[in-house]
Amino acid sequence: MWVVTQAQIEVWLALFWWPFLRIMGMLLVDPFFSSRRIPVRVRVGLAIFLTLVVVPALPPMPSVPVVSPDGMLIAVRELLVGISIGFVMRLVFTAVEMAGHLAGLQMGLGFASFYDPQNASNTLAVAQLMSLLMILLFLALNGHLMMLRILLESMLQLPVGQVHLNGKGFELVALYGGVIFRSAVLLSLPVLAALLITNLSIGVMTRAAPQLNVFAIGFPLTLGIGFAALYYSLPFMVPQIDQLIGGTTRVVGEIIKAFASP
Repeated sequence: MWVVTQAQIEVWLALFWWPFLRIMGMLLVDPFFSSRRIPVRVRVGLAIFLTLVVVPALPPMPSVPVVSPDGMLIAVRELLVGISIGFVMRLVFTAVEMAGHLAGLQMGLGFASFYDPQNASNTLAVAQLMSLLMILLFLALNGHLMMLRILLESMLQLPVGQVHLNGKGFELVALYGGVIFRSAVLLSLPVLAALLITNLSIGVMTRAAPQLNVFAIGFPLTLGIGFAALYYSLPFMVPQIDQLIGGTTRVVGEIIKAFASP
């Protein structure tokens, strides 16, 4: 008769539980897999499938019971590592959306906001356009597959089950948050520059001819020039976003190395 002991159950559970937590942590925060359009059951099923695939290639797990203080500490650590990997890529999406916010506000479309089911809040129409563009580029560049590859490689560079986690990794994640403001300004710079010149021209016109109605002339002019600048600058955003995604993958590798450093 085949008898299964409590020790064997704990070993089997530890073999799959901790890798599952790291994978699930990334899927909960990743900008594509965490979409509200993807049901939670699909994400959980994908996490279970990836866990079953990668577990045979992983190094041996530590002999620590899952239901123990050390086991809970390892579980929290694996969740934090997965969340950090997905959060860094989410910063790139936030930067592109912020570029849309900056462009929309300068164009005078601050009132043109719609409900965004992804963020569960009202966002500007231009920001939603940039968000859709970012998702399409992310899928076209196989960014979702790239994130899965980075996650699986992290399990070899940063073995699953170790209690130690260097705080330098969290410091790098916090410092990389500056990419939101830097990249947002760079992506929206053509629109901002065109509208700055337009506003200066309108100011000179109203100074020379005070009888001109600024609101009747300025708003349609800034709106039209803003849309034209956005239209002609969109093709040039694609290589910039490609470089931004590539740079983010390198940053994720540095963060994993920082986590694994003693």
